[in-house]
Amino acid sequence: MWRVRRAVVACEVCQSLVKHSSGIQRNLPLQKLHLVSRSIYRSHHPILKLQRPQSRTSFQQFSSLTNLSLHKLKLSPIKYGYQPRRNFWPARIAARLLKLRYIILGSAVGGGYTAKKTFDEWKDMIPDLSDYKWIVPDFIWEIDEYIDLEKIRKALPTSEDLANLAPDLDKIAESLSLLKDFFTAGPKLVSELIEASGPLLLLGSPGETAFRAKDHGSESDKHYKKVSDKEKIDQLQEELLHTQLKYQRILERLEKENKELRKLVLQKDDKGIHHRKLKKSLIDMYSEVLDVLSDYDASYNTQDHLPRVVVVGDQSAGKTSVLEMIAQARIFPRGSGEMMTRSPVKVTLSEGPHHVALFKDSSREFDLTKEEDLAALRHEIELRMRKNVKEGCTVSPETISLNVKGPGLQRMVLVDLPGVINTVTSGMAPDTKETIFSISKAYMQNPNAIILCIQDGSVDAERSIVTDLVSQMDPHGRRTIFVLTKVDLAEKNVASPSRIQQIIEGKLFPMKALGYFAVVTGKGNSSESIEAIREYEEEFFQNSKLLKTSMLKAHQVTTRNLSLAVSDCFWKMVRESVEQQADSFKATRFNLETEWKNNYPRLRELDRNELFEKAKNEILDEVISLSQVTPKHWEEILQQSLWERVSTHVIENIYLPAAQTMNSGTFNTTVDIKLKQWTDKQLPNKAVEVAWETLQEEFSRFMTEPKGKEHDDIFDKLKEAVKEESIKRHKWNDFAEDSLRVIQHNALEDRSISDKQQWDAAIYFMEEALQARLKDTENTIENMIGPDWKKRWMYWKNRTQEQCVHNETKNELEKMLKFSEEHPAYLASDEITTVRKNLESRGVEVDPSLIKDTWHQVYRRHFLKTALNHCNLCRRGFYYYQRHFIDSELECNDVVLFWRIQRMLAITANTLRQQLTNTEVRRLEKNVKEVLEDFAEDGEKKVKLLTGKRVQLAEDLKKVREIQEKLDAFIEALHQEK
Repeated sequence: MWRVRRAVVACEVCQSLVKHSSGIQRNLPLQKLHLVSRSIYRSHHPILKLQRPQSRTSFQQFSSLTNLSLHKLKLSPIKYGYQPRRNFWPARIAARLLKLRYIILGSAVGGGYTAKKTFDEWKDMIPDLSDYKWIVPDFIWEIDEYIDLEKIRKALPTSEDLANLAPDLDKIAESLSLLKDFFTAGPKLVSELIEASGPLLLLGSPGETAFRAKDHGSESDKHYKKVSDKEKIDQLQEELLHTQLKYQRILERLEKENKELRKLVLQKDDKGIHHRKLKKSLIDMYSEVLDVLSDYDASYNTQDHLPRVVVVGDQSAGKTSVLEMIAQARIFPRGSGEMMTRSPVKVTLSEGPHHVALFKDSSREFDLTKEEDLAALRHEIELRMRKNVKEGCTVSPETISLNVKGPGLQRMVLVDLPGVINTVTSGMAPDTKETIFSISKAYMQNPNAIILCIQDGSVDAERSIVTDLVSQMDPHGRRTIFVLTKVDLAEKNVASPSRIQQIIEGKLFPMKALGYFAVVTGKGNSSESIEAIREYEEEFFQNSKLLKTSMLKAHQVTTRNLSLAVSDCFWKMVRESVEQQADSFKATRFNLETEWKNNYPRLRELDRNELFEKAKNEILDEVISLSQVTPKHWEEILQQSLWERVSTHVIENIYLPAAQTMNSGTFNTTVDIKLKQWTDKQLPNKAVEVAWETLQEEFSRFMTEPKGKEHDDIFDKLKEAVKEESIKRHKWNDFAEDSLRVIQHNALEDRSISDKQQWDAAIYFMEEALQARLKDTENTIENMIGPDWKKRWMYWKNRTQEQCVHNETKNELEKMLKFSEEHPAYLASDEITTVRKNLESRGVEVDPSLIKDTWHQVYRRHFLKTALNHCNLCRRGFYYYQRHFIDSELECNDVVLFWRIQRMLAITANTLRQQLTNTEVRRLEKNVKEVLEDFAEDGEKKVKLLTGKRVQLAEDLKKVREIQEKLDAFIEALHQEK
């Protein structure tokens, strides 16, 4: 019963569907229809819409019915009214092809395929830029730190806003229905529409759909298509250029805003608003590491492999201008055609709230926004360069360290080297060219140095010298960046623009580079500001044919892009090499510490500066010791030294001539005259010289005498140098000589001996003086006549022929003195003849001059012995002296003379001692301090005076420790920045 009801219902449904169908004229059973058609028919029936089972075929996606129940609707087969199935498959295919949805789907797929093919062709024409990813600065990838992307996302329209902006789908459906009616007009119109939609042949089947491209164009169409593609490519290139320039302007605007914001933040930090201490910048830490390395290894050997940007180029190629554009200030001295860079200049660029520059060894800041400070900075750099250049040279390898800070500066370390020259001109040293080459090679041979090769684009490439040098140092171009300057002049003067492209691509040079850039450094006017040059550069490249014809890419022009690329490459190389260098210095430190422990286990590791400070303290202590010398000691050594200096003059020129007179009156007169002459001309000067020499001797004694176990011979050379330099600088007070003359004259005028003790002291002083002279005279005679018979017998010595002649002459003269003990000091001519004849009679040939020389020594000895005997007689003559030798045959005027000399020596020594202790010792101490201060500032002097393996080992150990500590701190800061 229920099966019959269901069959009846099914028949009614089929009949209703057939009645409402507009596309099929025949009445077919529902079971015989296609599944897709059945789904369409059922969608129009109000009852079966709720009873349609869920379709499981692959065409379910085309059905618009999605809300049917899940149970299956089982239709019983209709056994009555059955008609045989007729297969009109061509009609069905045509009907399906004429469906609007297939036409739209085919057009969409064909258009997508054509668009994809065109996109692939354009993509193939774009060069591979993967090797230039390093040129894009890091902050582009970190743009979210500078731009609030969340704010931009919130500002974008929502899905509801987009739905409101989307077209009305109902109106589109009406348009499509009109198109459907239009397509039903005929197959011919449909085929034409298919051909117009694209060269696609649609092939369909009940289970799949495929597309195949078909070319229907002729040869002329192909030519037209190529022409149109070329025009499209040119148009796209122009649009790409405008897009890049637009992006560049947006980027510059963002950088400018970021620069102002960072400037405000840094200014607030400087004012202490945030109450926090700013850490030292990363680039400043790295610059300090390089400075320490330069001091440790000035020759840039294998120890120093840390990166830096080395700027090299031919003279007047624009190196200085490029650096000034990067530093955003005109900081270097310049001249027209003249060599201005005479020594390497290390410029450390870093960010700061103010645009300032300062030297490593100076605290003065130069405000780079003021023209007077810029002029002073250029003048200071020029003075330092000329100071570094030694006499007879043109350039110097000594480096000038300069720090430049400012908002928006790219952090890096650049070294500006003297320009490479081809010919040595007049005024230059002959070895200038070789010196520049050696300096450049020393910096470029560092395997981690970035070589910024500057080439003048306005001159012929064949005239370049620096490219050969760079290709030798970096043959593979893995760390070279090529920069073509003065491109505006090159584009104006060069007849073939492709030549510039060949230069920028390195095809005209035997060198390779990591990147190629073209810049404009102004119009040649030295008074142009950096901002004016930058505007001129941007304006030039916007209108340049080099960019419009794609000879240059947008990222290869302007100094701004160059600065970003160099900074990025610099920090990339720093990150790759700094940890390796830190490990190397750790190993070096371990080796040095082990060597020190094995060689100097009980000594501290004092470097050259610490050793100098220790020696300085010792020297100052020894100078202070001079003030602790007792007055008695000063007077004793002064009196003894002065007598040793003047004793010869007193004996030979005063005493002996006066003693050979016949009476006491003549003796005293002769003595007074000669003493007056001596005091006026020689004695004060001799006394001052003696005092100064005594001070030097005492100072030297304190400086050089060993201090026991604490004495360190490593200071000997330094102390000797300090002593000599201090004595050289010390000048004795000239006013002391005049006052000393008066004192000495008064002391010699006094003849009064007050007591017996003074009398005995004078006799003792006279005996010592005469005995010393007698001993010297006997030694002279002994050397003249040779050894006596005892020495000849004991030591097997013999006399020479000349000594034998002197001995015979001496014997003959002694015989003469025995007959006349009061003989005068000089021989008469007849006496000389008599002596010569007597010697000739014994077979001895003598010369009269030999007789005179021998007589002088023989008579001198005879006179001194007589004077000593007279001293013994005068010991009891003080009583006769008090009576002025009246009624006495004993006259002791010679004793009075020696007493006057002795008293003068004592008074002079006392006066000189007072001057020494009150004035000269303090002045000498001051000179020593000045010398030590000068030596402390002179590094070469310390290296020369404090030498040895121990000093060098301690020096290396300290430097390595300092380098390692700075490297570790820098690596830690580098990791924190990441």
